Amino acid sequence: MAKSSNIYIRVEPDLKEQAEKVFNELGISMSNAVGLFLKQVVINQAIPFELKLAPAKIKSVDTLTEAEFNAEIEKGYADYLANKGRPVKEVFSDIRKGLNV
Repeated sequence: MAKSSNIYIRVEPDLKEQAEKVFNELGISMSNAVGLFLKQVVINQAIPFELKLAPAKIKSVDTLTEAEFNAEIEKGYADYLANKGRPVKEVFSDIRKGLNV
């Protein structure tokens, strides 16, 4: 067996717990998952997923003022009246892309 080296990391307890649940369902340990991540870094010479900031144009409804919310509703209604609608699947696809889901 090859030698092993220890890595110590700090993560939020809730994040660790959620990740452990996923790894348990996949049948792998946290240690194996970290090892897989590191192998992908070496193979790809990069982080194996895209790092990016969420687009600034997407706002949570919770952050809108009442006036901003009403303006968005009116804009949507005007688009509807002008037949500028889009298929629901397309809209949800754009939302998922914007939220990196």
